[in-house]
Amino acid sequence: MKVYTKTGDKGTTALFGGTRVPKHHIRIESYGTIDELNSHIGLIRDQDIDQLYKNTLMHIQDRLFTIGAILATDPEKATLKNGEQRLKIPKISNEDIERLEKEMDTMEASLPPMTHFVLPGGHQTVSFCHIARTVCRRAERLASHLNDLEPFQPETLMYINRLSDYLFVLARKLSHDLKAEEIKWIPQKES
Repeated sequence: MKVYTKTGDKGTTALFGGTRVPKHHIRIESYGTIDELNSHIGLIRDQDIDQLYKNTLMHIQDRLFTIGAILATDPEKATLKNGEQRLKIPKISNEDIERLEKEMDTMEASLPPMTHFVLPGGHQTVSFCHIARTVCRRAERLASHLNDLEPFQPETLMYINRLSDYLFVLARKLSHDLKAEEIKWIPQKES
C-alpha cells in the first residue's frame, strides 16, 4: 500500500465510513490534534524517565489512537446496515479514566502541595510535558466543540480532560524526580 493516495489533493479527506469532508473540518481538527498530542507524548516517552511512566504513556498512546478513531468516524455511518458498530475496538472506558486518576494520586502522594501556579520549564523533559498538556487542552477544546455539533461517547471527552491533568501532575513529578526547580508564578504588583 502506498502512503500517498492523491485523493486529498483538492483539500478534502475521508472519514472512517467514507464520507469526504474539507481538511479544515472541525472533526479533522479534532482528531488531528489528538494525533499531534500522541506525537508529543511519544517524545516524553523517549526521555530518560522511569519505566513505569513509559508504560503508562504507551497505554495513553494506545487510548489516543482509539480516540482518534472515534473522532474520525462519521456518526451517520457509525452503525453498519447489519446493526454492528463500524469501529470494532474497545471504546474509552471508565476504567481508562480511573487509571489516569490512580496514577495522579500515586504521583501526588510524593509531591509537596501546590500553593501557586508554576512556570512551565525547569528541565527539557518537564517542558515536553507542559507542551503536551497544552496541546491536550487544545484537543479538548476542539473535541468539546465537535461534541456540541455531533455528540460522541461522553467518556472520550472525560478522558481527554483527565489526561491534561495527568500531564500536569507528571510534569510536577518529573520536576521532583529530576531535581529541577519548580518556579512559582508570583504576580507582579501594580505600581
